[in-house]
Amino acid sequence: MKTSLSIKVTAKASRAAILGWHGGELKIAVTAAPERGKANAAVIDLLAERLGLAKSALRVISGASQPRKRIEIEGLDEARLHSLLPARPEG
Repeated sequence: MKTSLSIKVTAKASRAAILGWHGGELKIAVTAAPERGKANAAVIDLLAERLGLAKSALRVISGASQPRKRIEIEGLDEARLHSLLPARPEG
């Protein structure tokens, strides 16, 4: 089973965090710079850890060089995905 997730990434943030939902997008902050795929890798690391999946189960399917991205996630259905993500900002 596969699902996808729309995200908005803030790179070069002071701390890495899943900030919660804004509209239909999950806001994520990472400390990595948006160069040579570093921010994308940091997003994958953060989401994989939070979802309890291997990094190889997640991949950027669109927006690789943009703040707005679409992530494909293998091994979770949409209901389980949303149950593992915050409803409001973490802090």
